[in-house]
Amino acid sequence: MADQDSISTRISPNCPPETQRLLTAAWAHDALTVRKLIDEPGKASCQDPQTGETPLHAAIRACGLPSEDDTPEDLEAARKTVYELFLWGAIWNDVDNHNETPGCVAHRLKRPELYGLCVDAGTRAELLFGVLDGYEELGSEGEYEDEEMELGNGDATGGEDGDEAPQLVSVEENSQNDTAEAAEGEEKEKEKEKQEPTIQPPKPADPDVKSETYLRSKLTYTDGKLVDDAGNGVMMAWETEIMRQSVDALLPGKEPEKRVLNIGFGMGIIDTMFAATKPSKHHIIEAHSEVLQHISSPASKFGASWESAAPAPGAYKVYQGKWQEVCLQLLEEGQVYDAIYFDTFGEDYSQLRKFFAEFIPGLLDSDGKFGFFNGLGADRQVCYDVYTKVSEMHLADAGLDVEWKDVDVDMKALAEAGKGEWEGVKRRYWTLDTYRLPVCTFLG
Repeated sequence: MADQDSISTRISPNCPPETQRLLTAAWAHDALTVRKLIDEPGKASCQDPQTGETPLHAAIRACGLPSEDDTPEDLEAARKTVYELFLWGAIWNDVDNHNETPGCVAHRLKRPELYGLCVDAGTRAELLFGVLDGYEELGSEGEYEDEEMELGNGDATGGEDGDEAPQLVSVEENSQNDTAEAAEGEEKEKEKEKQEPTIQPPKPADPDVKSETYLRSKLTYTDGKLVDDAGNGVMMAWETEIMRQSVDALLPGKEPEKRVLNIGFGMGIIDTMFAATKPSKHHIIEAHSEVLQHISSPASKFGASWESAAPAPGAYKVYQGKWQEVCLQLLEEGQVYDAIYFDTFGEDYSQLRKFFAEFIPGLLDSDGKFGFFNGLGADRQVCYDVYTKVSEMHLADAGLDVEWKDVDVDMKALAEAGKGEWEGVKRRYWTLDTYRLPVCTFLG
């Protein structure tokens, strides 16, 4: 990709002069000029209409791969430029025409310090979105845009720093001026739209599946995967090793007679492993009607015969319904567990956080362990790293400590969409060679 990382390739001939100046200054790591050119909200994230290059992309891309020509001064200039852009509201997850965010470029070019700045900016942004708008699912297509804020320029009766007060004008004059300015502004915008076509970044294979849509969908079980009627992979066999190591982490030594709760049955991979430890209590929550039919079929290991083989009435049970409702019932019953695992489909991060913040304190034993399938932002490394930090902070807020265990993922059959494990699956929801397995316990 080296030939595609040159300034002549990334700043196109039809790039508007104002955007071109800012991109060039960012490429040159001229932080002072960058600061002077950013004179209004949103400009820090302007894009070349053809390549999608933002000042952040340019500042990082200009560093290239590490070489003997690098100097501490050059690297510091790059860091200051990137920092300056973030200070002025540059968007951390805008994508270019190669579907790369600035963090993706930093990761590919092996620039850890600049990559770290992108992760930190993403973490701040996601935490802020969580506070202001509810916990938005982190995207990787640059869907977030800065909110423009109009700020007053001085006192109502006088200018800043002792400037004279502006001359008053009549309401009629002011209205006429506003109308003329509005008309002129509309003409300028029309001309700008003609000259500056907006780049359309690549779209994901399909939009995020919402929970209600998923619960109404038709499912298909095959030997290696469970997919819905839109072709989305609900659960796949390649996850088996992750599940195995999750069980090992939640039940060290696989001691028998532990109390286990799993939310989201899917293909039954992790529940089969939990059952093999001979727990004293094994509860499963599942909401999808077709998965419930699969569980109750004669071929299932978790049907009526499994429930009747429990060491005590109700000790082995599949609860039918949404976990948000079933967990309230479990709390009312006083149920407590030694190991809890959470792996639902079609829900965003807000629901995971709701679970560990509102339900784990009452359902998990004081010495118990909680885990979840960590596919948060797993379509690209920078998003995965941002969500690691975000979830770690929110877990701490909920009184939980988290230990991350790295699990190698064999990417041979997962490397290309539509092929290998992804054949027949519409969305490639995993792209990374390392899975970060969470093991959560109560602080203290």
